Formats: sequence, structure tokens, C-alpha cells
Amino acid sequence: MSVLDVAKPAFMAEEDITIFEDAVGKFFDEHAPESVVATWRKNHCVDRAMWNKAGEAGLLGLSTPEEYGGSGGDYRHEVVLMEQLGKKGVDGFGASLHNAIVMPYITHYGTEEQKRRWLPRLSTGELVGAIAMTEPGAGSDLQGIKTSAKKDGNQYVLNGSKTFITNGQTANLIIVVAKTDPAGGARGTSLLVVETDGAGGFERGRNLDKLGHEAQDTSELFFNDVKIPTENLLGTDEGQGFFQLMAQLPQERLNIAVQGMATIERALELTIAYVKERQAFGKPVIAFQNTQFVLAECKTEATVAKVFVNHCIERHLKGDLDAATASMAKYWVTDLENKIVDRCLQLFGGYGFMNEYPIARMYKDSRVQRIYGGTNEIMKLLIARTL
Repeated sequence: MSVLDVAKPAFMAEEDITIFEDAVGKFFDEHAPESVVATWRKNHCVDRAMWNKAGEAGLLGLSTPEEYGGSGGDYRHEVVLMEQLGKKGVDGFGASLHNAIVMPYITHYGTEEQKRRWLPRLSTGELVGAIAMTEPGAGSDLQGIKTSAKKDGNQYVLNGSKTFITNGQTANLIIVVAKTDPAGGARGTSLLVVETDGAGGFERGRNLDKLGHEAQDTSELFFNDVKIPTENLLGTDEGQGFFQLMAQLPQERLNIAVQGMATIERALELTIAYVKERQAFGKPVIAFQNTQFVLAECKTEATVAKVFVNHCIERHLKGDLDAATASMAKYWVTDLENKIVDRCLQLFGGYGFMNEYPIARMYKDSRVQRIYGGTNEIMKLLIARTL
């Protein structure tokens, strides 16, 4: 039971899920304590060895079928991982993108040969995944991308640049969104899988200097006549990329809502503990009515969000989470996340402005939640189409 007093739904309370949750928490306690995460923040990148440790512990490929080297779990296991990353303050470790965004593309759309070639190595951490959608001139409007892949015999020649790519300095398997038919509109877009080790013409640009997420390597990527075998086209047919992306975006947006919910819960837990201990004018800060009212409002709104997120997870497990509802979860929870973290920071006073306090880091890290995965304004457009 968390600070929200919302009981776990039955589908998350099964014994194997509870055991797994405990194991994931212990793994992060051992391998990603605050001192280690602080080093990641200083280096602006998670140690490559962390990926191998996670693979050895079975934390990569959680919902990937066992026949392809995964753990054979389902989305509940991904939820547990995302929640523990948030609640334990494991900043920057992009395992949820690797597990719950990159690997599902290969699972759902890859050929049998592609699944057997890539998924086992992603599950061990030999390969670290990324997906390259955004470009300097195209963000939420994926149809506006300029990166091109021209077929030349039995290979594609890839040219273009990408930016804001999570795991960008570390990833050695990158799903690239590219135009295989520039005149084809949405039907001219394809997904190509680039194994970067030894790929001529592939360059990593800057590890970008960001407002938050200092431990995350978010990067520019450049493709200069990179030659990709035609068998690295994800699936069997060109022109399916846009439709593949649209089909997977609801899970990506639910992921963001789950992560936002974990941050909300951690912010409240830390803040409630702090105001009970901190003294002002001879009494604990919690004793002031203003503090009580602020936290009462935050707890109420967070409880509503938690129930809604659980509802969305249940629908996703049943296979009927639609794009509009996923968009509601993404935009509403991340807006609330920013609001609650801001209000909690205020209750820390001057200490809330210090980077050594987790609440300050959560404040910075939360801001991008309203931007990536499709801006919250785009989410509202998608919802409005259902009116």
C-alpha cells in the first residue's frame, strides 16, 4: 500500500508479480543506489555494464516471448519495472524504452529471422535499443521527416539526422524511421534496423545538455550514406512504418503515464516525510493548515490518477486500450505530475531548490514528460477527434 491508499488491482496483486516487484526493488537497491546514480548524472550516461547486469538478472525483454530469449512475461512486468525505476530514483536508465518500446516493434513486426537475430541479444544486454523518430525539423509530425533510405541492389543507403534520441550514446541497435518513398506520404515511411557496430557513415553527435534527466544519454545521430542490408527493413514490406508507429504509440503513451504516476507517488512520500520532520515556528510544517490542504489536494488528485492509470493498464492487458484513452492518460497524468511535484517542492522551501534533494531533480525531470511521446497539445487533438 502506497501513500495513496489505493489497493493494487487484482491483476497486479498476483503472487508472481509481487515476488517480481520485490526482486526488481532489491536489484536497484544493490546496483543503482544513490551514489551510483549520482555518478551517472555526473557522466551524463548510465554505465554500459548496468545493461549487462540487468540482462543477467532477467530485467531486459520482460514481455518478450521465451522462444526469442525473453522472460515470457507481459505488460504487468514492464509496469513493475517502470514503477521501481521511478520509486527508487534510478534516473537515466532507459530500460523501459528498450523493453517496452523498441523490443515490441521487433516482436510484432519482425520476420522470424529478425526476431531470432535481435531479440535474444537485446534480452542479454549485448544490444541496447533505441528508436530514432524525431529530427531537427520534425517532432510530433512524423510525416514531416526527411531521413531517406534509397534501395540500391540488396541494400538501403540511409541519409539524414535524428535528435533527442534516448539511449543515443549507448545504443547499438537503432530502429530508424525513414522515407523509402518520399512521394508516398504516410505510405512512404518505413522502419529500418541499424546495428551501429562497424556501420560506416554512422556518427553519434552531442550527448545533449538538457534541463533534466542528466543521467540519460539523449543524443544527436547522423546517417551519412549508411549501407543497410535490405533484410534489415522491419517486416517484409516497405511503406508500413507509419502504421507500425501508430499502432505502438498507445503503449508508449501509457508507459509515460505509468512513469509519471511513479514520480507523483515518490514526490508525495518524500514530501509527507519531510513536512513531518521539518520544524517552523516551533512546530512541524505538517501542523500548518496550508500544508495539510495542499497535500490533501495533491493526494486526492493523485488517487484519481492512480485509479485511471490502473484502468488503462487493465484495458491494455485485455488488448482494448484505444489511442484516445492512452492520450488522455499521457496528457492528464503528466500535467498533474508537474503540478504536484511543483507543489511538493514548495513545501521543501529553499531545500527544494537544491539539486542534492530528489524533489529538485524530479521537478526538472518531469518537465519533458509533457513533450516527448507526442506533446500534450497533440494528445488533445487526438482526443478531440473522438468528440
